[in-house]
Amino acid sequence: METGTKFKTVEEYFSVLPADVRDTLEDLRKTIKQAAPKAEEVISYNMPAIRQGKVLVYYAAHKEHIGFYPTSSPMLAFKDQLAAFKTSKGAIQFPMDKPIPKKLVKDIVKFRLMQVQEKETNKK
Repeated sequence: METGTKFKTVEEYFSVLPADVRDTLEDLRKTIKQAAPKAEEVISYNMPAIRQGKVLVYYAAHKEHIGFYPTSSPMLAFKDQLAAFKTSKGAIQFPMDKPIPKKLVKDIVKFRLMQVQEKETNKK
């Protein structure tokens, strides 16, 4: 992917990816949408993101992995399930040569959705 490209839509982002990477990212995209069917897709920080009230998760293609960015709280809540992956404070790396862990992704997205909805409820 060319650095410096500013994406306006998720389709635009996907259009510059090699076919195999695009297929893997499309699989992740579909999995996220299944967990948050009412959420909208946006580009945020120049990468695809899913938002419902606020951004739930971001994701991006990298050379060796797919980056999945659910913010920091799910990293603690799902620490045990994430042990097999390279992680940082708010990021998970899914290796390109392995299938996306769909159940884990759905669980994390649902967890984020619940967090956002609780925050909204507490505001009122």
